[in-house]
Amino acid sequence: MKKILVLNGPNLNLLGTREPEQYGHTTLADVEALCQEAGKRLGYAVECFQSNWEGALIDKIHEYGRLHKAGEALGCVFNPGAYTHTSVALHDAIKGVDGLPVIECHISNVHAREAFRHHSWISPAAAGIVIGFGVDGYLIALEGLVRKYGR
Repeated sequence: MKKILVLNGPNLNLLGTREPEQYGHTTLADVEALCQEAGKRLGYAVECFQSNWEGALIDKIHEYGRLHKAGEALGCVFNPGAYTHTSVALHDAIKGVDGLPVIECHISNVHAREAFRHHSWISPAAAGIVIGFGVDGYLIALEGLVRKYGR
């Protein structure tokens, strides 16, 4: 069974308690369970990974680039958190694993928030973007990834 990576960046481990008016009360463990259930329904194994460390996220993207090239992974749903607005290194990692479709995903509508959140270094490297649907955005991104690149 092919794999899909659901990758989460800094502070997403605080979902459910950090700014619930912005991000809701759903925890990261809840999100991961929803994604794994959706993956089973879609016929894919979902691996979830979160890190507050940029290098660990880059290593995971590289790993999935190799798995994709070997035909063992379909792609990645990635909520880069604050690294969206700061990380050229994550942009380069996604571009460097040419062929791995990465769907950028954000819980809130970043364009309705502070101006510094309006720019994404990830978007130009992403295969698609899902923004502002709350945690349901992860499910939309998974479905879109499978519809566009799967089967």
